[in-house]
Amino acid sequence: MRSLPVAAAALIALGGLTPAHAADPAPTPKDPKGGLFLTVSGADNTWIRGVLLRCAPEPSGAHPQAAKACEAIAQAGGDFNALPDDPHACTKEFDPVTATVTGSYEGRAISWHKTYPNACTMDADTGYVFRF
Repeated sequence: MRSLPVAAAALIALGGLTPAHAADPAPTPKDPKGGLFLTVSGADNTWIRGVLLRCAPEPSGAHPQAAKACEAIAQAGGDFNALPDDPHACTKEFDPVTATVTGSYEGRAISWHKTYPNACTMDADTGYVFRF
């Protein structure tokens, strides 16, 4: 039985020699760990909020309107500059917010951000996607 502790020690020692590429691969929509991390932040990052949104195999995640957000993203073909808007009147108040997306959608890496003059104009331009 003396060989069991020796074998365990050898395995522990070899554990530190794992190649760097052995880490988990980047998530994809087919991978249940994949999805999009959406954030909205205030001017000079005075505040930030964010949610994880998964659209495949079905809408899920912490987004309160995941199905509608995924539908809008699908309608735009994953192009966040082409999201269907929800036109409505906004004030001219200048209180900038930045919307950001990182992650993957339909096998493509997504990294997008845009700064809007205020939260209302962001909402009008992006519809359900950043309503969280």
